[in-house]
Amino acid sequence: MAQIDDYIPIVGESVVEDLRLIASRLKGKRIRNVNSTAVGGGVAEILNRMVPLWRELELDVHWDVIRGGEQFFEVTKKFHNALHGGPVDIGENDFEIFMETSRKNMEEMDISGDVLLIHDPQPIVLVKKRADNKWIWRCHIDMSNPEQKVWRFLKDFVVQYDAAVFSAASFSRKLPIRQFLISPSIDPLSDKNRELPREFIDSVLEKYGILTDKPLMTQISRFDRLKDPLGVIAAYRLVKKYIDCRLLLAGGTATDDPEGQRVFEEVTEAAHRDPDIKILSMPQNDLEINALQRASTVIVQKSLKEGFGLTVSEALWKAKPVVASNVGGIPLQIKDKYSGLLCYSPEGAAFAVKQFLSSPDFARRIGENGRQHVKNNFLITRHLRDYMLLFLSLYHGENIVYL
Repeated sequence: MAQIDDYIPIVGESVVEDLRLIASRLKGKRIRNVNSTAVGGGVAEILNRMVPLWRELELDVHWDVIRGGEQFFEVTKKFHNALHGGPVDIGENDFEIFMETSRKNMEEMDISGDVLLIHDPQPIVLVKKRADNKWIWRCHIDMSNPEQKVWRFLKDFVVQYDAAVFSAASFSRKLPIRQFLISPSIDPLSDKNRELPREFIDSVLEKYGILTDKPLMTQISRFDRLKDPLGVIAAYRLVKKYIDCRLLLAGGTATDDPEGQRVFEEVTEAAHRDPDIKILSMPQNDLEINALQRASTVIVQKSLKEGFGLTVSEALWKAKPVVASNVGGIPLQIKDKYSGLLCYSPEGAAFAVKQFLSSPDFARRIGENGRQHVKNNFLITRHLRDYMLLFLSLYHGENIVYL
């Protein structure tokens, strides 16, 4: 695990010293994160990296995961899709299942602390146990067009928090509590993002039987309909008419997402045994994901909805040309024609991929711009700082925090 001083060559000594100064003002405060899964998905990935660094900064930071059965996570998946604006069939029984599991978690969990940072809808009801402390609801979902029945149900809990945090201004809602904008981040020193020797990359390609004799078009993501893997296959087939290439779809499923296996089976069927399409359902192995991204010619993230889409920043950090949908937090990461290319359809994705494959110099320049954009905006050191300033701000009535 990287130490805080290991980031100095990347971000500079002054950035790390600022983190130490801000952390010193939070000494004695117990900070508790709560989410729905320890493995899989961007929230767990971020917390796995941030919590140890906060502790190295001598903060008393904890991370707890709620419990829930298959029915509970089926319901919260419906909530997730509904908040993204998708059509869902939700009845009173779904709300009852959600509340029953929430009540059990309230009874069984230790949710003591000075600052409670509650991630996404799954643990949202825990706020009913609040005492004389500070509660923050951190929403990682694109809430720009939520289904109203679900949002009204959740809003009754959101308004009991001291503050809400969103990843982009367009995600926020009209609320009677304070709201903050904090973008997610990647860790440049994690196994998923650090530099790798060529020999290791080649060994991963050999392990999975991935050939690079043709340009490799890759999407790394959970097997989730909102990631639109079928749309990626459609885009690949359009590119294939003009430029001979291969497609890699690789990822796994989150423990709180019961749809993953069904989507994987749909994608496998859609590939129609095309020898140039490789579909990998992988266990969580960050080094191998890193290697697959580095071996790729073009990275695609053709999401239909997206809270933020950390795989975009991961690919940009590796100076890869990226084609991604103009949804959610992706436009914060990709400035079109500067740090990547944005698309709106399989046809648009195919056109953008063809641009990169037919112009390697253009692809290289875009990749270099993307890496610098991530360095300036989406590294974990900025993320640590934003959260710590948020925690401090809850103890100040003014908008200015004096350090």
